Amino acid sequence: MADTSVAADPQRIFWVDRSVHRNWLMTQGQHLLEHYRASKVAGGFGELDDDGQLVDNSAQTIVTARMVHCYSVASLLGVPGAAALADHGVEALLDGPLRDKEHDGWFEGEDPGRKQAYVHAFVALASASAVMALRPRAEELREAIGSVIDKRFWLADEEVMAPSFSANWHDCENYRGANANMHSTEAFLALADATGDNLWLERALAVAKRFCHVIARANNYMLPEHFDNNWQMLPDYNRDNPTDDLRPWGMTPGHFAEWSGLLLKIEAALAARGCDIPDWFFEDAVGLFDNALKCGWSVDGAPGMVYTIGWDKAVSVANRPWWVQAETANTAYMLLRRTKHADFDQTYRMVWDYIADILIDSNNGGWRPEVDCKGNRSREVYPLRNDLYHAFQATLIPLLPVGSSLADSVRRHSV
Repeated sequence: MADTSVAADPQRIFWVDRSVHRNWLMTQGQHLLEHYRASKVAGGFGELDDDGQLVDNSAQTIVTARMVHCYSVASLLGVPGAAALADHGVEALLDGPLRDKEHDGWFEGEDPGRKQAYVHAFVALASASAVMALRPRAEELREAIGSVIDKRFWLADEEVMAPSFSANWHDCENYRGANANMHSTEAFLALADATGDNLWLERALAVAKRFCHVIARANNYMLPEHFDNNWQMLPDYNRDNPTDDLRPWGMTPGHFAEWSGLLLKIEAALAARGCDIPDWFFEDAVGLFDNALKCGWSVDGAPGMVYTIGWDKAVSVANRPWWVQAETANTAYMLLRRTKHADFDQTYRMVWDYIADILIDSNNGGWRPEVDCKGNRSREVYPLRNDLYHAFQATLIPLLPVGSSLADSVRRHSV
């Protein structure tokens, strides 16, 4: 951990315990919910431009699923109008063009294509949050996505998710990746909370163990993300496409932080159920988060966390995406609650200062999705404002105890 002299200061009052800060977070969250109402389209939810206007009327599955998740949580919070938006998304995922009526599963958008584990992870998260928010037809969606995961994506022998398939479920991709499995872990935790079935928690634990304890720990808490189906690392994967938004070349420090937070969520889930907690959890969580900051934050001399680094730890893509900063703030908060060490409060403050100064768009609403090292809007990785998922969660997680899923935390605790 960082500065022990800061951690030893008994007079420090954490931001997350100050009413002004908590009210500021809640206000920011409400602004995001209002901003993204404009993304509603007939088939679900679509993408916005920097002015907060729809790019076109086409729906995207990831965007729609994330909106269902967020507006389900918002309905639990008591936000008027949120339930109707969540219901619109659930119906779109069940009945609209995003779902494959012939072969089952979901496409990335309204045009048929490969079926991605990453996409299905967010459909699962949406279904679980909608179930916990008691939304109509949510259980129907949960049963449908659970069946697809069990039948198509979950690889029982490896205890991970298969990456992608052709539309008819042939041609499984010769690839194993961290990103889709990371978001599947989040979805599995939510499904465990929505159903009470510990099978989903066991799956979340198995995936996290492979990526955080086996792979990351063996690499000194640096996390390679790309492997073939024999788990041989692919160091050149997407070398010619370093700004890919889901599978960029090299390593992603923001994912180090996000995996760290997932370990803390799994720990909370195990503790709530009276289960044994592996003794490596906390050490691995801190190791990943420390490396996220060491390898990603201000490594080029400018504030903010970079998108990716290479195998020599040199910056690959220096632009700062919004989600990287949001997930870093989230995990700093969870480690603060877990340890009460003020160095995590210091990090939390540093990241939120950056978000407020550089990313929050006070003119057009929402957050700027990506900026360069000087804080200017850049569009190499994220040209559009896809959804409110990462940003909204970042405004809400610090208002709650550390829990296994956001929807469950909201339904159990007042904000």
